[in-house]
Amino acid sequence: MSTEQVSFPSSLGLAKHPSSHPLSPLTSSEITNASHLVQNLWPSNTDLQYKVITLQEPEKAQVLPYLDAEHGGAKTPTIERKAFVCYYIRKTDKVHEAIVNLSRQVVESNLRLGPNVHGPGDAEEIILVEKIALEDERVKAEIAKLDLPRGTAILSDPWNYGSDGIHDNRRMYQCFLYMRDPHNPSNLESNYYAFPLTISPVVDTAERKVVRIDFLPTGNDHTIKDPQPFLIPPPNEYTPEHHQLRTDLKCLNVVQPDGASFQVIQVGETGRIVEWQKWSFRVGFNHREGMVLHDVRYDTRSLFYRMSLSDMVIPYADPRHPFHKKAAFDLGDVGAGLMANNLKLGCDCLGSIHYLDTVLSNDKGLPWPLENVVCIHEQDAGIGWKHTNYRTQSAAIVRNRELVIQSIITVANYEYIMAFIFNQAGEVKYEIRATGIVSTQPIEDGVEVPWGTVVHPGVLAAHHQHIFSLRVDPAIDGHKNRLVYEEAHPMPRSEFNPHGIGYTINDTLVDQSAGLDLNTDHNRVFKIQNAFVRNPVNGKPVGYKIHAPPFQKMLADSRSFHFKRGEFADHNLYVTRYHEDELYAGGKYTNQSRGGSGVRAWADRKENVKDTDLVLFVQFGLQHSTRIEDFPVMPCEITQVTFKPVNFFDKNPALDVPPSNQDFNRSTLLSEEHRQPSLEAKVGEKGDVCCLSKL
Repeated sequence: MSTEQVSFPSSLGLAKHPSSHPLSPLTSSEITNASHLVQNLWPSNTDLQYKVITLQEPEKAQVLPYLDAEHGGAKTPTIERKAFVCYYIRKTDKVHEAIVNLSRQVVESNLRLGPNVHGPGDAEEIILVEKIALEDERVKAEIAKLDLPRGTAILSDPWNYGSDGIHDNRRMYQCFLYMRDPHNPSNLESNYYAFPLTISPVVDTAERKVVRIDFLPTGNDHTIKDPQPFLIPPPNEYTPEHHQLRTDLKCLNVVQPDGASFQVIQVGETGRIVEWQKWSFRVGFNHREGMVLHDVRYDTRSLFYRMSLSDMVIPYADPRHPFHKKAAFDLGDVGAGLMANNLKLGCDCLGSIHYLDTVLSNDKGLPWPLENVVCIHEQDAGIGWKHTNYRTQSAAIVRNRELVIQSIITVANYEYIMAFIFNQAGEVKYEIRATGIVSTQPIEDGVEVPWGTVVHPGVLAAHHQHIFSLRVDPAIDGHKNRLVYEEAHPMPRSEFNPHGIGYTINDTLVDQSAGLDLNTDHNRVFKIQNAFVRNPVNGKPVGYKIHAPPFQKMLADSRSFHFKRGEFADHNLYVTRYHEDELYAGGKYTNQSRGGSGVRAWADRKENVKDTDLVLFVQFGLQHSTRIEDFPVMPCEITQVTFKPVNFFDKNPALDVPPSNQDFNRSTLLSEEHRQPSLEAKVGEKGDVCCLSKL
């Protein structure tokens, strides 16, 4: 496989702008400046632990005139740069959030948050929690009872504690212990998830100590046992050196001899505009959401003001303590930006690739540069459109070229491959591929349970759900949009429909904020429309429809903490009226959250969403009923949401894509047997059909 890194010298369109765009991520100097201003609020010896320092996006009412001026070539108004800061006083539970005006060099607000509000994890904290768990003398004593071989390496996976309403007010981590293959302890790449242990320390982050040791149930009920000598199963490795690799796989090169068709335009230090095949958009990156797209346009027409993955929850099926609290809110509890991979390290993208770097903040409030967190590349996605005139045997065919904006995160055991994908027909997809290693726990030999699958001797992988929420701020030819859903219904049998085969397509307007669901029996499809802009051919409102796959909603019951916290996981789609700072479907703070501050609460306001500035939260997901083939590493599970134009253009927008002209790739009829004979009639001078001729 071939890859080539693409850079854009100015001759190829990499323009540089001297100042930051209002939507550009914070620069290194702005991060340092923000933490300095917050630190100055406190006595000099106060040790602050910074969780997030990121761009506080300007109010939309300020940005829209800026974008209009920018696209119109006029002078842009001045918009102040601000930073959002979340921080703790270190070694306490005192969490604060501040808004820092970088333009004016002042802290505009600084609030201590109330009880049961906890900030996300950070890289240093997670490493510290691992250390606390493994150095605790009581934990060591319990590990000693396992009678493991000398030199065995023990590892700790800290999980955000979750919520069950029982002694969970403190900010804690539940640590699950594993070991590397005891017979090969020097193998740092050993799949330790094949060796789960029964010991689970709980660490208090403020007290910085183990406050409890839980012991995991290993049977088919709630019974727990003291640690006993460990029966070591065989290893189960996923790295290539442990396998007899196939020898019949030929090389497949992805080659672009003329280079890439896209351009990346640098705007200031951290801003980027991507242009490709009539598309243009800004690519941002932040601590929580990772990739964020702004100002998405096709052929200069506006489509979306902002698009990002807003939230995700992974609730597990095992009802026993402490597994009953396992519900990972990976974006809110840690952050997609924080967990992003360096994509240059693997074969994550192919072809002519352009990488984007970013800068986040660390726990000390200093810039933390991350390289190659986004890769941009093109890919061939098969046939875009084709027709063969069977009378003349002439074929017109166009390949479907796609532009991929991709980031990959590693969440301890799991990987998520996240991508915005654009094509030449005016469509955009958001795709997630789930891979990595399933979360494992110990189980006794010979035991089977209905809430998981044994994937290796002594190893259980519990069933779980992956539920994602994509936030879409539409701007379909403007910002006064509406939501309708289209359904197909059979016509009643009548004189007009005597054979009972007719059916109609009908639209229903959604005029209030609400949670809504798909209905596959009626092929329900949601559409975003602008009723003030009409298609010049058929007079219908211009719009985009949402193709989201059906998925099983959250299985935890409505009284559970999983359900209360996963506010987005009970409907296929939520529509709300736009309000500032309502970005995250599960609420701003998901770590040990209680619910009530996310999209379900916003929709319950029952506000008007007709022909106004509305926001959509589109849910999609995977029901992961674990299987042995998911171990030791699972093949990718793929799910995606597609946005397709509906009456937005006056014809197929991909008609101007050049046809495929590679001789070795042309379609031909294999034999005369495939040729369909045909006749044509010709109209004579007097309007009569005068003859038939065979083609």
